[in-house]
Parts: sequence; structure tokens; C-alpha cells
Amino acid sequence: MSQEILINITPMETRVALVENGVPQEIHVERNNKRGLVGNIYKGKVVRVLPGMQAAFIDIGEARTAFLHVDDLVPRSNKKTNAEPAEISHLLHDGQQLVVQVIKDPVGSKGARLSAELSIASYSLVYMPALEHIGISQRIEDEEERERLKTTLTSVVDELQVSGGYILRTVAEGATDNELRNAVSFLSRAWADLVERKVSATAPCRLYEDLPLYKRVLRDMVRPEIEKIRVDSREILEKLTSFANKFNPEIVRLLEHYPGERPLFYLYGVEDEITKALQRKIDLKSGGSLVFDQTEAMSTIDVNTGAFVGRRNLEETIYKTNLEAAVAIARQMRIRNLGGIIIVDFIDMQNAEHRRQVLRAFEKAVARDRVRTIMSGVTELGLVQATRKRTSQSLGQIMCAECPTCQGRGYVKSAESISYEILRDILRAARAYECDSLQVLASPSVIEYLLDEDSAQVADLEKFIGRTIQFRVESLYPLEQFDIIPV
Repeated sequence: MSQEILINITPMETRVALVENGVPQEIHVERNNKRGLVGNIYKGKVVRVLPGMQAAFIDIGEARTAFLHVDDLVPRSNKKTNAEPAEISHLLHDGQQLVVQVIKDPVGSKGARLSAELSIASYSLVYMPALEHIGISQRIEDEEERERLKTTLTSVVDELQVSGGYILRTVAEGATDNELRNAVSFLSRAWADLVERKVSATAPCRLYEDLPLYKRVLRDMVRPEIEKIRVDSREILEKLTSFANKFNPEIVRLLEHYPGERPLFYLYGVEDEITKALQRKIDLKSGGSLVFDQTEAMSTIDVNTGAFVGRRNLEETIYKTNLEAAVAIARQMRIRNLGGIIIVDFIDMQNAEHRRQVLRAFEKAVARDRVRTIMSGVTELGLVQATRKRTSQSLGQIMCAECPTCQGRGYVKSAESISYEILRDILRAARAYECDSLQVLASPSVIEYLLDEDSAQVADLEKFIGRTIQFRVESLYPLEQFDIIPV
């Protein structure tokens, strides 16, 4: 399968897209003034310990205090030997300083999620100084290669006399002794520099910052299937070439400058995909549709048949729509970068074999995702449950803001409801103020409703309160805003 990575650079932000056979599959956006925190290491200060939640809030110098749970504080080796779970109040106290790492970016009203188990990554390795273990990515399936890598890395670690644990990343497959030796040496120097800065640093402060998005692409997204990495900035291309020469020279041949007049993302249709990914409803080719609703707790996806009626019967229609939806949902999960709990409401199917085939198609489509997704089967209500690892904000959370009119509800009161509310408030104002008349300021649609459908109620109200009611259109008022002024 042909895959390309597109890197679009502007002074304000960096955007990256993964394209498979000409179709965008992943989109990542990093704003220069709002870079993600995942991977950053901080020297923080405990602000508050919460024994009931077995957690603590840590000041790391960011806008919101970060969250540290006891499970992310106690080293993994200790968790296996402790019979009783550790008490957070026995481990931390207010004002205490400790070194922590961000494992989840702030989302919504929640601060960043922290871990005291630190790690730093290179192109092929992840170094964990607190552990003594060598792990290998599950995506490296060849048992002989896994054994060779483990043996080689163990030998290199012993030779360089360094402590700590390592995880061999997927891209380490085929790595030579010298490449692993260079990676271990680099990580050792980086960790020694971090430890040196930790001694003199005053909390809260940042000790280590993860790579910018355009460099993380080379570290995290490059696989054997990638044929080209196109960059529309010569300056960034030079930085990437230098970075690749240092860590993996084989990638240099993939790097290519895009000099075209037509913007790179328009050429591959990525801009259109971004627009679709920010919409609540997505139409399927068959005529069906998907409806996405994202909240802080979970994301829900509803499948509808729409205009697709099938050729034989309703069951065939439902089955075909669900099959198409399964593939489309998996792709949208990647493009939108949905994380956490995901509930999919496929159209109910009577045929057990159809249900099995749809679930299998969904699992197969999800398996192509770089981000780990766990499927937990079908519930009694016929809903498919999944959890997708969430480390950063979704595309919508990065690019959109809460609607000031509906306050994020996704809907507003009708003009009829606002009209009735105004009539009630007029009656209250007439009792509260001594005046000759009352003036109503509201949006055009509400004033129109009051003067048309509710004109009889307005006349009756004027007669009841013994005062005239004036109306003034305020075109800048949102639908739910109005004022009643005594005149």
C-alpha cells in the first residue's frame, strides 16, 4: 500500500497528513503558541494531595495544575510486589518537589495527566531510567528478529555500562549493532544533561521538551510502507535532513521538497478532509450517514441508512450500510484523533453472521491505526464499545472553540420559546417598575415572532398591565439574548 507523509509549514502552525493511496488517513496540527505537552518533563511542586481520589495536583508552570494518580507515581516494579495499594498521602505532601512527565495533554477543563515514571525517546529506542527491562514493540512480529534485537541491545548496554530499561520501537526492526549503540549513547547523554539541570532548577520549571511535530514525524510515523515525505518549506527540509542524517540516514532519501504553486494540502485533498472532520454529520457513498458527538466523557457515533434502500430487502440494506460505516468510522477516528471511550451504534441486524462480519470488518480497519485501540465487543443493547489511547487533543478541540451562543450545547431555544419568556418577563417588569411603557430589545427573528404569531398575546398583555409595549430589533443580538427597558 502506497503511503506518503505531507508536512505543511506556516509561521503559525505545523500540519502533517498521512496519505494512503491518495486518501488522507491521519491529520495532525500543532500550533506554535500552543504546542502539546506530552513527553515534556517538569520539576513540579505538589499543590494539593487528595487522599480520597488517591491523587495529587501538581504545579508544573502551565496555566492549569496537572493531575498525578498514585498508579502513575509508584514504579511498576513496586506495584507487583506490594500486597497493599500505596496511599498517596504517605508518598506526597503539599509543597513537595518532584520530577514528572506529561502523558496526556490538557483536554477541556482538565489539566495534563502526569507520571513519575520518566522516559525519553530516540528514533529507535525509548529509555526508562527507573526500570531494568528490555521490551520490544508488538508490531515487530518476526521471532528471530525480536530475539536478535534483544540480544544485541543487551550486549550494547553491558558494553557501555549504562543502567535503566529500554523499549525497542517498531522502526528498530533491522537496526545494526552500531545504530543501537549510537541510540543508547545519545539517550544516556540526554538523560545525564536532564539530571544535571534537575539539581539546580527551581520548581515549577520545564527540564526537557519533546521534539516539535515535524521532527516527531520522522521518529514516530516513518514505516517501511512510507514512500515519500513531502515538505513545503526548504528551511524545515534542511532541519529534517540534518536530523535524519544524525539518527537514521536511510530516511534522507524519502525527504522531498514540494515547490508547487498549488498548496500541498489542497493538492491531496487534505483541506477538504479537515472540513469534513469538523462536521457533525458525514455522508456515506451508499446514501447512509454517520453522526459524531464528542463530549469530555466519550465520543458516540450513530449509523443511519439514509436514502440507501438496497436491492433485495431491508436486512441487506442494513448489512451493506454497516459494512461501509465500519471502514469509514475507523478512518474518521484516525483523522479526528478521537480518544478515550468510543461507542458505535450500528444499525440493528437480525442475522448473527452479519453482526459478526461487521464487527470483524471494524476490527480489521481499526488494526491499521498507529494508536492502540481496544475493542470490547458488543453490548446487550447492540452497541460496539472501543477505547482509543488519548494523548493529545482531537482535531476538533484544537481547531474549534465553544459556541458563544449555545454555550457548547449544540442547540439554542426556539424563537417561540424566547417569545414566551419575554412575555413573562414583561409582566414581572411591569410589577417592578413605575413607567409609561416597556421597550423590548431582541434579535430579528424573535421580534418578528412577537409581532406576528404572538401579536394577540402582546395586545392582551398591554391591556392587562395598562401600558404600551415597544419593540426594537437588535441585529447583533444572538437568538437567546433580549432586554426589557422601562421607558
